[in-house]
Amino acid sequence: MARHTKSVCKLCRNEGKKLFLKGNRCNSAKCGYEKRPYHSGVHGQNRKKLSEYAVQLREKNKLRNSYLITEKQFARYFKMAEAQQQGVTGTILLQLLEARFDNVVFRSGLVHSKPQARQLIRHRHLMVNGRIVDIPSYRIKPGDKVSVKEKSANLVKVLIEEAPIQAPHWITVDKDKLIFTFDALPTREDLDPNIKEQLIIEYYSR
Repeated sequence: MARHTKSVCKLCRNEGKKLFLKGNRCNSAKCGYEKRPYHSGVHGQNRKKLSEYAVQLREKNKLRNSYLITEKQFARYFKMAEAQQQGVTGTILLQLLEARFDNVVFRSGLVHSKPQARQLIRHRHLMVNGRIVDIPSYRIKPGDKVSVKEKSANLVKVLIEEAPIQAPHWITVDKDKLIFTFDALPTREDLDPNIKEQLIIEYYSR
């Protein structure tokens, strides 16, 4: 599993937007990006205009860092999207990322950050269709049901109370039974309009 051990606040600052990687802290006055909304480093406030290549690279890294995956993983997702015979490559890429197990758990509102979702998965607290899955990158398919192990119910209920996230319409959540269903892949209109996936396609087409 990919692990990011450095400051995630620096990721937000370097990408020029909040990636919401620290849960509730991102919505508070303690947010590192709110305090210093410029690049990290000594010369963070004196960055020059970016080249075309740098703009493409930044957009790719912005998306990659928002899902906390490695360069190798991201390149593999792009190849998978590019290999699809039907559909738009950029949209398929976003759908593949959205269908990651850790991302789906985060979207469901059971937890308040993706690192926390990964921790639940790696510690074997969650099941997919009644079977324990401990791989954060596992691809959730439409119709799959994710549930919480009975022994882990109390832990997850505490996390739900702290999580301010409302599940999107493509995920049906039963917080009483601690079960949620991945109803369908999100459409492009459902996802962040600020993502410029065409720049990512141009980056890999060099």
